Amino acid sequence: MLPENSSIDHANTTRDRHFALIVVLVPAVALRVLAMVGYQPVLWFWADSFSYLAAAADPVPSPYRPLGYPLALAALGPAHSLALVAAVQHVLGLAAGVGVYALLRRRGLSGWTAAVVITPLLCDEFVILLEHMVMADALFTVLVVSGILVLLTRVTPATSAIGGMLLGVAGLTRTIGVLLLVPAAGYLLLRRTGWRCLLSFLVAGSSLLTAYAGWTYAKTGTFGLTRADGLFLWARTMTFADCDTVRPEPRLAVLCPRTPVSGRPAPAFWLWSSWSPLHALPRGVDKNLLAGRFARAAIVAQPGDYLAAVGTDLRRLLRWERTTARSLSVKKTNPYWFPFEERPLHDSVRKTAESYQGGPAATRIIEPFAGWLRAYQRFGYLPFPLLMLLLGGTLGMAVVRRRHDALLPALAAAVLTLAPPFLSQFDVRYVIPAIPLACLAGGLAIAKRPPSRESRPRAPGNARPRLRQVGAVCQTRPKRRRPGWTR
Repeated sequence: MLPENSSIDHANTTRDRHFALIVVLVPAVALRVLAMVGYQPVLWFWADSFSYLAAAADPVPSPYRPLGYPLALAALGPAHSLALVAAVQHVLGLAAGVGVYALLRRRGLSGWTAAVVITPLLCDEFVILLEHMVMADALFTVLVVSGILVLLTRVTPATSAIGGMLLGVAGLTRTIGVLLLVPAAGYLLLRRTGWRCLLSFLVAGSSLLTAYAGWTYAKTGTFGLTRADGLFLWARTMTFADCDTVRPEPRLAVLCPRTPVSGRPAPAFWLWSSWSPLHALPRGVDKNLLAGRFARAAIVAQPGDYLAAVGTDLRRLLRWERTTARSLSVKKTNPYWFPFEERPLHDSVRKTAESYQGGPAATRIIEPFAGWLRAYQRFGYLPFPLLMLLLGGTLGMAVVRRRHDALLPALAAAVLTLAPPFLSQFDVRYVIPAIPLACLAGGLAIAKRPPSRESRPRAPGNARPRLRQVGAVCQTRPKRRRPGWTR
């Protein structure tokens, strides 16, 4: 039994070793406490938040988004507390930051360097804003970071399956997460982990997605995670499509935009507005199928205009400020700012919110705590130009130094940043999940090179490590020596 002083010394040593982490965690926790106290019980995002709550009450396949987040809300539903939802999301965000810190320390970074690396993902005001919203983005970010962290640890069939499962659940939370299975599988191939690890990853990741798509087919007759990929792509093309050039088939002509290109709004307006050409389609037709067919025809006919539209969206990554809200009147209605004044819930959504909450659900603003958080949001963020510089530099360094571990989160961050403008449109909150991945990749790129297989100590004598034991590291089977060979 250890003497009492030894346990105290061990605690002091641990505190000193991770003092830098504590320095970063204190303001990170304080900012989240300000959000919990200053904006009660949660923040709302247009109609999306209420559609998630409605899906949690009646979980059936939705045409526009999968049910990953509504099922998480349903699991917390018996508590009848929206504040609990926000608290859980805040705790998960903190845990993801600590997980990134722990991996970077294992890879040789000093405590202060690792703490500096994780500061943006713990203290960025937009990360805290999304954690305090009834939106899928915070959960999606945690799932993606967790899946990649698992794959970057000791690679075994079990950890590969866990990583694949986490990324699969991320794809059921936001469909863009499905694309991350590709760089993750490429990482396992690049590491030459062996077919067992790769197969475990693919089976675990794809089985969840396939099962959900099968359920959707049983309910709706469509095999897929959603029934809106064609609609979103069609809305993307509405910013440039010229039907004189596209020449769509007759039944698709009603989807042609009538507004001159210079006066067309953003893609989202073409989906949700009452004047959308989608309403001109006959009832009973598959709007997603027809819209997707029009969109593909427009892209083939006008590839240059399509790339130009995507490039216009991506140029917003070069703006220092994330939003253009400068006047007080705009800030009051901008959902990407902590609100300045209380707004009552509309009658159309109040019942859904109050049913989940078990009482009044409109956001209450408590001063001065909310004011302190609004003051912090003016400067407490990582500007997108710096994020892009970090991501580009990390990708280059990972290739030059052959750091495969840094390449995985960097590629995942690039996918999450660049893919949305090609598939639907640019949105500020779509970029936020790339922040922790870019920070993780940057830390791994500057860390000490992990030990190679050749540098691992060999077993004494003629003994060889057992490769088939449960939990063994995935690797290729060593070649057997022929009789008569000498060492």
